[in-house]
Amino acid sequence: MNDSLKTAFQGHSFFQGMKPEHLTILMSGATEATFKPEQVLFREGEPANQFHLIQKGRIALEAHEPAGGTVLVQTLGADDVLGWSWLFPPFVWHFQARALEPTAVIVLNGAHLLVTAERDHDFGYELMKRVVQIVIHRLQTSRKHILAR
Repeated sequence: MNDSLKTAFQGHSFFQGMKPEHLTILMSGATEATFKPEQVLFREGEPANQFHLIQKGRIALEAHEPAGGTVLVQTLGADDVLGWSWLFPPFVWHFQARALEPTAVIVLNGAHLLVTAERDHDFGYELMKRVVQIVIHRLQTSRKHILAR
């Protein structure tokens, strides 16, 4: 693994306090990716197989409404995570993700994480605790957004 990826892992809040052996699992197969403004990371309905940890930039999480077109659900930025649909059947994206500005992410292989979590329940429990915290935060943010309308 290159030094920039190690530094990125150490600096992202998702990994804070994680056991070294769990970090090793997460880092295996991790890559870095960059996206230009307006570039789509993934589309609703496509197979979900990646977990993105945003290093810098902003990403629009969008839903497609047949009658109303694309609707902004939430804007995510540095230190946020994106995509947990690889954890749950039918393993497809439920939203679209689009870069709003030059964006850098760490990409984790969802299939690798899922298989490893099944084999190593300690790792799986730690991963799920962290993902569930994100899900709860997103639901609370969405609730506040809906109530503000």
